[in-house]
Amino acid sequence: MMLNEHFPEIPIISYLVTTLISGLDPVFQTPNYQIAFTLTAMGVFFTTYLTSNISALLIVLIGYTESYMLALSTELVNLWEDAKTYEDGIANKDNETNEMGDRNIRLNRYIRKQLAGVVKDHTTHIDLIRKIESVFRGALAIEFLLLIVSLIAELLGGLENTYLELPFALMSVAIDCLMGQKLMDACEVFNDAIYDCKWENFDLSNMKVVLLMMKNSQKSLKISAGGVTTLSFTSLMAVLKSIYSAYTTLRTTM
Repeated sequence: MMLNEHFPEIPIISYLVTTLISGLDPVFQTPNYQIAFTLTAMGVFFTTYLTSNISALLIVLIGYTESYMLALSTELVNLWEDAKTYEDGIANKDNETNEMGDRNIRLNRYIRKQLAGVVKDHTTHIDLIRKIESVFRGALAIEFLLLIVSLIAELLGGLENTYLELPFALMSVAIDCLMGQKLMDACEVFNDAIYDCKWENFDLSNMKVVLLMMKNSQKSLKISAGGVTTLSFTSLMAVLKSIYSAYTTLRTTM
């Protein structure tokens, strides 16, 4: 009696452990049932519960960083126009006629203040991503290993038996890579925004700040799986290719 015929939602990796490795058929007889249930519960906990919670936390943190980077990019692109609008508002309010020299000084004073805030926020989020990377590096590596093994096992088990498990494992890998790619894209947008902030109109002091920001943004923020591979669309395609290669190799030898 096949376990997945009665409980198709049970991960196929647990079925392989209980039947192929441990030889627990028939699985619904004592003590095979108790052993199979324990192994299945452990499999669900380690391959589903932990990975889902880690992915949810990373989605929130990386999504927050991505949105903040895009907001800073928009602020940089409109910085010069915002400075002129702010200066025109002050001049109209005070009913003053200012010379161009005084106007440029006030414009650059406003820009210097805004750039200081952008640099502070950018540095804060760089530290946040580095802390996330250091804390979850091992967890992401284990998660990727478990998901790769489960995808290979699900393919070997047959799509007719694993049609519920295969989309979960595949989407878990895809979501992690999508988060890493979105973060890298946000960094690229921020880097382009620095070049588009009309820095040529700034004074020398503000130009130096922009140059410092350019240097800091050259190295894109990224999330990796244990430092082995960077989470991106490129790594997703590499993982899928390696999974299919392993599946075809094992399929021909089994």
